[in-house]
Amino acid sequence: MSAIRLLVLGAVRQHGRAHGYQVRNDLEYWGAHEWSNAKPGSIYHALKQMAKQGLLLAHEIAPSTAGGPPRTEYEVTDKGTEEYFALLREALTTYDQKMDVLSAGIGFIVDLERAEVVELLNRRVRGLEAWRASVTEYYTPEEGPESLGHIGEIMNMWVHSADAGAQWTRGLIARIEGGAYTFAGEGGDPFVGVLADGQENPYAR
Repeated sequence: MSAIRLLVLGAVRQHGRAHGYQVRNDLEYWGAHEWSNAKPGSIYHALKQMAKQGLLLAHEIAPSTAGGPPRTEYEVTDKGTEEYFALLREALTTYDQKMDVLSAGIGFIVDLERAEVVELLNRRVRGLEAWRASVTEYYTPEEGPESLGHIGEIMNMWVHSADAGAQWTRGLIARIEGGAYTFAGEGGDPFVGVLADGQENPYAR
């Protein structure tokens, strides 16, 4: 799974309609250009590809008074909405998800209901625990990983990563169950994680 599809669909969806520069600006505001492949070329390519696939609807807007080609604005179609939520749920559930995909999923968790997010994250914890149990059935060097040579450090790193991932996820679950954040269907004022059109991005490169 590629993080860029989830990021672009989610960014467009938050605006309702957005052009490529808005999407790029939002993702740079999130720092996604540092922790994912959300570079300008990838963003514009994803917009065009998903429009061809029927996930986004492209609208050509009249060119500016300064001239230049028409600007294209995109909005998420019904098919795109289904894809977005499928990618989001997969990002939160899969225990061996890449960090950029998991990060993208966390960025959009409030688009789901609180109870579902807790269930998805609990599934992730169970996956991590099951993977760790299957590994440590045969990887338990009492003398430490060095007893298996430097190759032992590979599995040692993965076991520690699984432990850290499970601990972090449990903490997030506890915060959500404790009432943190505003989720879908709860009313109130959700956190606004996008920039208004024309708003200066302090993190733009």
